[in-house]
Amino acid sequence: MSAESLDKLMYSFVMEEVLGGIFISVPPGYVACVYDRGRGVLKKVLPPGLHLKIPFWQKAKLFNTQTLEYAIKKGFNLENPAALGDVPIDATSSDNKNVSIEGTILLRLDVNQIPTIWQTIGEDFVAKIIRPTMRSRLRMIASRFPVDDIASKNRDKVETEIKNELDRIFFPRGIHVENVLLSEINT
Repeated sequence: MSAESLDKLMYSFVMEEVLGGIFISVPPGYVACVYDRGRGVLKKVLPPGLHLKIPFWQKAKLFNTQTLEYAIKKGFNLENPAALGDVPIDATSSDNKNVSIEGTILLRLDVNQIPTIWQTIGEDFVAKIIRPTMRSRLRMIASRFPVDDIASKNRDKVETEIKNELDRIFFPRGIHVENVLLSEINT
């Protein structure tokens, strides 16, 4: 290898790793959380814009602060455990009828609690917290109502109970439930 090509290789490494590692570009609708090798996850959340970090010493992770759509529908691919959604949830109504629940749950991460989410739950909070809780709580709420109420008569009451129950569990963890929208209830 010639000296000139070695210089180009070193220059490329410096440009890519050092200078590229100095900046954190945070797009609109996101925030960045920084892990510092000496102090752990920093409490300060970086808003949209261009920020500096220490290359090799700090690692930045982007988190979406927009409304997140958790879709419960047929054909949802569970191959990716971090994907936001699930297959239809099977439950038993209070009148002992089997139902399959589909819908959409709208969620939002609390910007001020994102460092805590990253430190205590991790990046895979969907597989660890959201999906198991959704399945459990939807089944529990469905068991309180007869199938006619779930399917049509009191659907708004069912949605409100699901929202309140999910928010009770998620809110202390930094996840806010904005809305529950049931789309299909199959018996």
